[in-house]
Amino acid sequence: MKIALIIENSQAAKASIVHESLTAVAVPLGHEVHHYGMYTPEDKASLTYVMNGLLTGILLNSGAADFVVTGCGTGMGSMLAANSMPGVFCGLVIDPTDAFLFGQINDGNAISMPYSKGFGWAAELNLQDVYAKLFDGERGLGYPRERAAIMKTNRGILKDLKNASCRDMLTVLKTVDQDLVKATVAGEKFAELFYPNCKDEAIADYLRALTA
Repeated sequence: MKIALIIENSQAAKASIVHESLTAVAVPLGHEVHHYGMYTPEDKASLTYVMNGLLTGILLNSGAADFVVTGCGTGMGSMLAANSMPGVFCGLVIDPTDAFLFGQINDGNAISMPYSKGFGWAAELNLQDVYAKLFDGERGLGYPRERAAIMKTNRGILKDLKNASCRDMLTVLKTVDQDLVKATVAGEKFAELFYPNCKDEAIADYLRALTA
């Protein structure tokens, strides 16, 4: 699985802690981690929590990533922005129990975490425990197990509802503020990570033309 990490500007100073914690868990489990930035507070390309959501939509809808890990100070803003995108089901995850229940019940494709609120001593251990609950083993099995079937049914209904209420990602990219899109994909490693992994040529072509 390709896991994309996105960090916004207010939490950029913690990017290395989050990245190292994620790779320490995910890579030994056979997953790839693609860090889309930010990397430091001094990065030329700055991401807001709104951009986190837009970038999450781009990565998941294009197939460049299978799962997105993002967040902000409280995790709320990035979660809301991500869930405004078509095809994105982002949960607010604070601790390993949240991670386990989100993975088993909701089986979404993105999480948003608080990197300021409650982020104190041994925070990296909480991050690693969260990632272990998310990425080790099969997700979507249900909890409690006897409710697995109805949970799967509800996930399908929610997906259908999302499809009915949202535009497709290419239409989103063409409709929103074009300067916002350009800023969202301006990260120093975006092209290096995105284009070789993108599975949607229409999205790739549009972004190439927009940033040419």
